Amino acid sequence: MTTKRTHLKNDLRTLFSESTNDDRGLEFFISNSEVLQSISTQSLDTGDSTIKVDWQEVLKKIEKKSNPQVFFWFAPLKAISETENSLVLKANNEFDRDWIQNHYLEFIADTVKEIYGIDIEVKIVAQENGSAERKTANQQTTASRKETKSALFTGFISPNYTFDRFIVGPSNQFAHAASTAVARKPGEAYNPLFIYGGVGLGKTHLINAIGNEIIKSTSNMARVCCISAEHFTNQVINSIKSNKMEEFRNRYRFGCDVLLIDDIQFIAGKESTQEEFFHTFNTLYESKKQIVLTSDKSPKDMSYLEERLRSRFEWGLITDIQPPETETRIAIIKNKAESEGVVLPNEVGLYIAKNTTSNIRELEGTLTNIIAHAKLLNAEISLDLTKEVLKNIVKSQDNRFVTIEGIQKEVANFYGMRVQDLKSDRKQKNIAVPRQVTMYLARRYTGASYPEIGEKFGGKDHSTVIHAVKKIEKLLGNDPSLTKTVDALSRKIESLMSG
Repeated sequence: MTTKRTHLKNDLRTLFSESTNDDRGLEFFISNSEVLQSISTQSLDTGDSTIKVDWQEVLKKIEKKSNPQVFFWFAPLKAISETENSLVLKANNEFDRDWIQNHYLEFIADTVKEIYGIDIEVKIVAQENGSAERKTANQQTTASRKETKSALFTGFISPNYTFDRFIVGPSNQFAHAASTAVARKPGEAYNPLFIYGGVGLGKTHLINAIGNEIIKSTSNMARVCCISAEHFTNQVINSIKSNKMEEFRNRYRFGCDVLLIDDIQFIAGKESTQEEFFHTFNTLYESKKQIVLTSDKSPKDMSYLEERLRSRFEWGLITDIQPPETETRIAIIKNKAESEGVVLPNEVGLYIAKNTTSNIRELEGTLTNIIAHAKLLNAEISLDLTKEVLKNIVKSQDNRFVTIEGIQKEVANFYGMRVQDLKSDRKQKNIAVPRQVTMYLARRYTGASYPEIGEKFGGKDHSTVIHAVKKIEKLLGNDPSLTKTVDALSRKIESLMSG
């Protein structure tokens, strides 16, 4: 390759002084060359240093759009670089970085677009821990965050209700598994989670355990709002009276990452509370915030609630808790005794379990009563002492206790058939319907678990009992003849229970 050399008649300096007669020619050339060089340098460095987005302006917009609890995460962020397609922000530590990446990247990008009209990818990096000072600062920040965990929830969560202290058995296994899944991934696993069951079976324990697990988690700094439906209703009433509804709405709709409400059936018939909860539910659900509710009935059986609420309860996972089986009751009693530092003989545990079948709360209360008697009398816990303490309770139960066998006998007499027919596998309607009614009544009046009821009907599977109970529940109120029959049998059984 050859290079063609062009010879100039004048040197560079004379190009301006002679041709233009301008004494400032060289200076003009040099100054403009510097400008061009500057422009060229800016052009080359656009991807590294040119900042088109004013992060402080974006922060001000975010502060206006969010509540103080949310803005808490954005205030420490600093812009460190920008390209045509991305904005890089620096967080104080890895924890902040991970939380913002998982929850607020899209929110930041939308705010930038709202101000500047450009689509941009937001990236978050953590401050490097290159120096001892930075490490100390990060440790202090993390410690500070841990200290403020108690401020991240509203209401009261009992520290005694944890997953470690929950005794798992066939009657509550599915509800426990669903609760642990929600606690590990709030807003992702099952939303909403609806837990229902009778009094004292462990619903409140599970909903508190979810809250405790989320709060202590190192990977979740979610704001947990745990409250009973009764207190929620009282807050609605007080907010209306004091003209602070906006504050109430902001607290639950924008100040919660996890909303836990116990005994949601309490809001039935309270129109203002149902209206507020409806909109709160929608806001949280659309924001992918976790909702957990407990009730004494399934959503389908809560006819006293607005249809729009019941339908939303069914959007997620519904699980029930059944009365514990004998083995689970024994495990609960032993666990309670261990937590009290008491050695409980096996025969005592078995006796309590067999004579206290209604719910866990009563089970633990009975054990507490026995322990108290032993301490006051300075005696060891024995079967004789237990029988003495429980003699009035057991006698009272004997007078009003109804068994599955007793209910089978009453139903068989009512329909004019044999008890053996109820236990058979025959599927004719004139036998299947009485069998289903018997299973429904056994479940209603004995509190026995589905497997225990199935065992009394010729060893039928628990799923058969569940189907029978659900079917009768669905038909009641819609089938006048069946409703009349069940009412008559219920009155008969209740008269036997009253002695």
